[in-house]
Parts: sequence; structure tokens; C-alpha cells
Amino acid sequence: MIELRNLSKSFDGGATFAVSGVSLEVARGELLGLIGGSGCGKTTTLKMINRLEEPDAGRVLINGRDIMAGDPQALRRNIGYVFQGIGLFPHCTVMENVAAVPRLLRWRPEKIRQRCFEALELVGLPMVEFGCRNPAQLSGGQQQRVGVARALAAAPEVMLMDEPFGALDPVTRGQLREEFRAIQQKLGLTAILVTHDMMEALLFADRVAVMKDGEILQVGTPGELLTAPAHEYVSEMVEMPRREATRLERMIREDAAAA
Repeated sequence: MIELRNLSKSFDGGATFAVSGVSLEVARGELLGLIGGSGCGKTTTLKMINRLEEPDAGRVLINGRDIMAGDPQALRRNIGYVFQGIGLFPHCTVMENVAAVPRLLRWRPEKIRQRCFEALELVGLPMVEFGCRNPAQLSGGQQQRVGVARALAAAPEVMLMDEPFGALDPVTRGQLREEFRAIQQKLGLTAILVTHDMMEALLFADRVAVMKDGEILQVGTPGELLTAPAHEYVSEMVEMPRREATRLERMIREDAAAA
């Protein structure tokens, strides 16, 4: 479904590379977690998939078609994109925000309204209650839900997510993760989630790609990364959630013994 072939990007004329020779495949209906520290190249990689950044070398194929062969605006309108800043239009209603891409695609008004209704229902914000509100009238979690609904509005097959839940409190973040995962599976979306949180990637994704200094070090299922890390950095990344899980288990045992 999504294929990256030797993708590279430099912002200084080739002196250094933000992304260097990245090759990845994401199967139809799969959710891939792309994880790494700040500045490792994961957001740049994501942006090259919908041509917010142009690659210096390599190819991106979606459904077997090279994305450079068509119009970038048309490409972006058919790829859902969700990011941490949300980016809702503050002076537009919730419905107007969700309807933005379908209107650009010149859908019929009745089709746009129906799709807004469906997308808002999917994210738990019924249009009859929330459609006429402005973003300032919503909580942070509700605003992020509107961002997801807007990304879903044009019925894309591909969803790109860049730290979409990072600014939310832990409880809301966990709820939204679970809700999006259910939506992704229900709709059969092919999705890439950029995150710096290894626990999130391990719990959320079908497979995880670990990135460092612009390169992919390992791609595997959460179980494969936990049991057979192929690089010292990957081992370091999975060690923290492993230690936290062990610490929680010990606390539970100690509390049970003291009761």
C-alpha cells in the first residue's frame, strides 16, 4: 500500500541528511509506528509521503503509483493528516472544519453534510450537539477528535499521524489512542503514526520502525523488538517500558502481600 524506496532528504545541499536511504513497506490496513528521538528524521519522512517535503532521492509509492507523477494538492486531499498542533480554523464551526477537504473536492452539499455527520459520529462528537460549536468551545481532547474527523472526512485510504496525542493529558491521550485504533481497524485504514513514545508504539502499532540519525535501524512487531532488538539503540528504547512494566508488577505484588 505504502512503499518507501531508498528515500533521502537533505536541507543543506547534501552536507548532512535528515533522512538517508529509508526503505519501508506498510501493508494495506496496517498501522506502523515510526519512532525515534527528536531530530531523527521521522517527521521529515512522514512529510515526504504527502509531498509537504520533496525527496532528494528515492521514491514513494502508494498503491503502486509514484506520488511524484501527480498533482501534490490532489495527493494531499486523498491522504488524512493529523498532527499535534491540531490546526483547526478558529473562526469556523466544527462542521465547517470537517467539511474543508470535501468542499475543496467540490462534493455536493448534501454529500458533504452526510459525510460530516458520519465522521463526527465516528469520533464521538455527534453533529447535532457539536457541529455548530467553534473550536474555542471545545476541550483539547475534543479539538483533537475534530482533527481526526477532518482527516477522515474525504474517506482516505491512508492516514498519516504526527504525534497526534502528545499535548493531551495521559487519560485523554489513552482514550483517543484506543478510539482511533478502533476506527482504523473498522475502516481498514493504512496508517503511519510518528511518536517518540516507545510504550505508545508497542501498545498501539502492528509493527514498529525505529529510526535514528535519518536511518531505519529495525522494523518488526512489538514482540520482535522486545525479544530480539537488532541494534543497541533499539535495545535502549525498549528497555524503559520493560523496566516500567516490571516495576508496576512488583508494586502490585507488594501491595497484595501487605493487604
